[in-house]
Amino acid sequence: MSKVEQSTKLDLERIIFIGRTFEEYMDMFSLSMEELKGKKILDCPAGACSFTALGNKLGLDVTACDIAYYHSVEDLELKGLQDIEHAMEQMEKAKNNYIWDYFKDVEGLKKHRLSALKDCVNDMRESNERYIPVALPSLPFKDEEFDVILSAHFLFMYADRLDYPFHITTLNELLRVSKEEIRIFPLVDLEGKRYEHLDNLVNYLTENGCTVEEVKVPYEFQKNANSMLKIKKKKRVTERTAFSVVLFLLNKPF
Repeated sequence: MSKVEQSTKLDLERIIFIGRTFEEYMDMFSLSMEELKGKKILDCPAGACSFTALGNKLGLDVTACDIAYYHSVEDLELKGLQDIEHAMEQMEKAKNNYIWDYFKDVEGLKKHRLSALKDCVNDMRESNERYIPVALPSLPFKDEEFDVILSAHFLFMYADRLDYPFHITTLNELLRVSKEEIRIFPLVDLEGKRYEHLDNLVNYLTENGCTVEEVKVPYEFQKNANSMLKIKKKKRVTERTAFSVVLFLLNKPF
């Protein structure tokens, strides 16, 4: 199916185009510039986040992908502005479900969301090739194309509409295109409850050779949403590595 054919089947009204800032990403995923330099990074799904825009300006190699990118930048910008206004109205009614240390108040939150949207759409206009339209659980990337994959506010969060098989299929696809690790934030659903199948999912990943760790992060806005899942892929043994191991064993005194 071509991008044009698929885009006609996507209802923009069903897509929420709201994003987080670069600074939020660094805290949500407990990242440092040092560990990201020289890495090829994928933000999936990226929405209206500014991590790709500012990351590349700071010398990082970041690609964004999202189902929203099948639509034009102009439509997404308008949708993003409308979504932010609607979200802020709802936020006033549900303030007690959130921790306001990071944003202080609803107005502060709105400024962050508008800033992320502005940086994102401006970068889409300047460097559209970084923003790849995708429809999970399928990704149009090569095996092990990215060193690090970041996935925020999608898996686990929408457990009420994305079932366990979808989570497994999506994770397998993320593992396919990642070379080193995947980080997922947060580990709770929209009600702030820990994803009910998380232990089963961790067991599945472990049985398939991954090292999985739950890590507390210096970011909490939604209550209980203050940890991420850090998944490290099992390193494949290359012919060169295997040859080095054989040489080591041959020269090892017994």
